[in-house]
Parts: sequence; C-alpha cells; structure tokens
Amino acid sequence: MSTTSRVTEQQDSAGDPPAESGYRSRTAQGDTAARRAVEGFKNAAFPWYALDAAFTGPRRLMQVGTAADGTVQHGAIGHGDEPTIRAETAGAEKERFAVVITVAASPVRRSGDGTGVLEATTVSSAAWLAGSGLLAHTWPEKLDHALRDDWLDQQTETAFELADDLDGPAWSVLSLPVDGVPTPFHYRESEFGWVLAGTTGSGVHIGAYGRGMSAYGLGFAVAPNPAAYAQ
Repeated sequence: MSTTSRVTEQQDSAGDPPAESGYRSRTAQGDTAARRAVEGFKNAAFPWYALDAAFTGPRRLMQVGTAADGTVQHGAIGHGDEPTIRAETAGAEKERFAVVITVAASPVRRSGDGTGVLEATTVSSAAWLAGSGLLAHTWPEKLDHALRDDWLDQQTETAFELADDLDGPAWSVLSLPVDGVPTPFHYRESEFGWVLAGTTGSGVHIGAYGRGMSAYGLGFAVAPNPAAYAQ
C-alpha cells in the first residue's frame, strides 16, 4: 500500500476569532491551496470519479495528493454537507456527506528523484485514504481535547491495518454501479460512518466515506470537468 499524507484541520483552541492579519494570512493560504487543488485536478493523468448524476446536491473539490516530483496521485471530491469535526454525536448525525477519492493505479516504480522506490497503489491505498479521511472528521462524544490526537493516531493505525486486510471479517461486499456497470466494493461501517473501496476499469481505484447518507444507493461516474466544483 502506498504511503500517503494525512490532512488535518486546525482550529483555534480558545474559540476566539483570529486577529485581522492572521485572518488575511489564513485566507491567502486557503486561496493558494484552492488554486493548487484546481490545477491538480486539471493536470492529473487519470480520470476523476464522483457520485453519478443521481446525486443533485452540492459538490466541492477537496485535497489533492502528489508525489515528490509533483505528479498527482489521488484527490477527493466532496458531496453534500461540508464535513466538520463534531464533538457531539447529535451534531455529527445532522451532517449528510459523501467524499469520493480517486487513486491512480500504479505499479512499484522509481521515485521522481531516482533515490528510492515508490510502493504500488492498490485498492488498499484507496481504502486507507477513505478510512483516515472519515477519522479526520470524527470526534467521539465526550472525548477530551487533549486526548483527540492520541485517539486519532490509534484509530488511523487501525484503519491502515483494516485496509491491508480487505478480505478480513471487518469488510463485506457491496455492488454499486461505476459508469453504469455493477462493480464489487469492499465495504465496512462503524459508529462514525462508512468506508468503501473498489477498482474501476479506467486505471484508477475508488475510495469513499460518508456519514448521514446511505452508501447502498450510491453510484459513481467519471466527472468530465471536476474544476467546475471549485468553490
């Protein structure tokens, strides 16, 4: 399974609004990240997947993952509500979202700088990205602020182990349409939401996670112009 970075959200622990200069800095960083994401979606050498036309709600571009040489390896498109970290179960249940992750299928290969070897990207890579993505927007009820990082590290390691054992008892098989063709996915549920992962016939793997939206009625299709989802 390929090694990928985990994106986390930082919040002001005091809950106070940032100073004006800090706000401008964060806004500028956000704008830069958004532009990079759009460019990444435009320049990727593989097709991007999203929920199919049966989903009529809002869509948005999320993060893009690149290799050391700048090659785009994966990215995510969000659907429905924008997921946030919620400390209370009741609040989390009100969110309805699904995030679709596209991962380029790649064999073991040399790194861009020639100094090492990059692992192959497989359906397990998509499963881990989906599992860790769901955890990044999860905060168990009554968990103390100071303990969340430890909890997140432990749960992310568990998600990694589960993604490496897709034939294990934690997963079931769910058939969902991909470009109109029934396709088997590895699927699991938890108290925090659901995660699934599968392979398409287009040279990419699909991972997805969500909460408040049932995975059973979803379908996936190529997004012909994902940059149109930029906010």
